[in-house]
Amino acid sequence: MTITPSQVFSRRRFCSCCVAGAALSTASRWLSPSEAFAEARGLVSAIKDAAAVSPIVTHKLRNNISVLEGSGGNIAVLAGADGKVLVDAGIGISRPRLARALEELGPGAVTHVINTHWHFDHSDGNTWLHSTGAKIIAHEKTREYLSKVQRVEDWDYNFLPPSLDGMPSEVFTEEYDLQFNASNLHLWRYASAHTDSDIAVTFAEADIVHVGDTFWNGVYPFIDYSTGGSIDGMIAASDANLAATTDATIIVPGHGKPIGNRSELKEFREMLVVVRDSVATLKERGLSRDETVAARPTAAFDDRFGNFVVDGGYFTKLVYEGV
Repeated sequence: MTITPSQVFSRRRFCSCCVAGAALSTASRWLSPSEAFAEARGLVSAIKDAAAVSPIVTHKLRNNISVLEGSGGNIAVLAGADGKVLVDAGIGISRPRLARALEELGPGAVTHVINTHWHFDHSDGNTWLHSTGAKIIAHEKTREYLSKVQRVEDWDYNFLPPSLDGMPSEVFTEEYDLQFNASNLHLWRYASAHTDSDIAVTFAEADIVHVGDTFWNGVYPFIDYSTGGSIDGMIAASDANLAATTDATIIVPGHGKPIGNRSELKEFREMLVVVRDSVATLKERGLSRDETVAARPTAAFDDRFGNFVVDGGYFTKLVYEGV
């Protein structure tokens, strides 16, 4: 089966973390989150349904590093004589297709999995990967959130803790270094961004960085205020990502086009700043959230960024909450 770029980012045909039709305009208006959830039979259920059938697409980068697309967030893989390191674990129901894609990258077991944050579309595969021998590494906040029931209000969903096998066994506070397959991996945390458990993973020799959900390449991001996210934090994370990269760096986003660059990251940051400032101005004038949505402060960016699960209206509501 061949998936074209237009199909990957279509709201009617979704893979990874996209809900078909969930955020479509209806009768010249955006659906509310509750209406979108009802149409999609629940956002999380729809994402899992997609992961159950979505193909895993492999994108080769450099220095034996690849990106696997199709199971939740984009997964980076470093393969070599020492085995494989994964950045993010995808969704557990993708195991058969994900396992085949990993086998095609060469021999060697997955020995390490690094979670960029706690959300299920990046950590749900922890359990099966640990069962094959992988050590799970994450920020201490990720283990904290995974250790108890977490409610994400904007998803209208309560996440249950995974089994002990799915919990990170090694955590850090600020930085963590790993040497593997003749490569130096540097893990570093953000402050409040998409959540307050976000980290980045830099592959030094390859000049590649996986920035998790602090960057959604070409699409509006979700911001999880339930676990410490903020619009200002997303902008600060973009600044940190720009400071850590050059024009030669390959930037792997959590969602969207899986192979990103600094120019796309700058465009993403500009969108965040303009929408944040526009929404803040409308809110200061006394407009309600719904009135702010009706004013369409994202209009200039909707054609570029509004073709995924978060459309302009939904993103406006997320920004309004944080300004």
